[in-house]
Amino acid sequence: MIDVSAIYKSYGQLQVLKGINLKLRRGEITAIVGPSGAGKSTLLHILGTLDRPDRGQVRIEGIDLATLPDERLAQFRNQRIGFVFQFHNLLPEFTALENIALPGYIGGRPSAQVEQRAKQLAKLLGVTARLGHKPAELSGGEQQRVAVARALINSPLVVFADEPSGNLDTRNAEELHRLFFQLRDEMGQTFVIVTHNPGLASMTNRRIEIVDGQIASDTVREAPPLAEG
Repeated sequence: MIDVSAIYKSYGQLQVLKGINLKLRRGEITAIVGPSGAGKSTLLHILGTLDRPDRGQVRIEGIDLATLPDERLAQFRNQRIGFVFQFHNLLPEFTALENIALPGYIGGRPSAQVEQRAKQLAKLLGVTARLGHKPAELSGGEQQRVAVARALINSPLVVFADEPSGNLDTRNAEELHRLFFQLRDEMGQTFVIVTHNPGLASMTNRRIEIVDGQIASDTVREAPPLAEG
């Protein structure tokens, strides 16, 4: 589904990515791990079209992203990619429902259709009772569930998550991790997650370690079954 070939990226004199080659498959949860400054988030941003590589190729569903002009790339990102960030990035002036629905509105879909989908996702993620509340009125775990629903609103091919549980306490982090696997199992959703959380990384279908801008290890395995509770 995602094919990365010989990706390089520098910022000034600092070379961050040094020839990344990678293929990611549909319906899997992949963890990208490694020390701080290794290039994990830079790779995630390039895969998610938030940044462009200096050289190399990224293809998603056969589409060479380098060939897309900025406007078309933004449209592709809205329609086919979802994002979950460590600090939620919810708009404080909007309700939870409005935050979830926002990518659908931006994509030009009918409001009634978008809001129906937002309510379905809120039910699935357990935040229906909070839809009328603004982010400041939500717990950290609730905010992150709203952010996940927002990432799913346009039924993306893949959701990229950058330290999604890094700002959560242990209980909420574990619930969020369990939610990712539920979404994989029930919706076939693909996730690529940058994380420092060893528990999450140990549960995923694949674990890719980045060290000094290069892939140091790439372990593919069946994810173990989730414990009850």
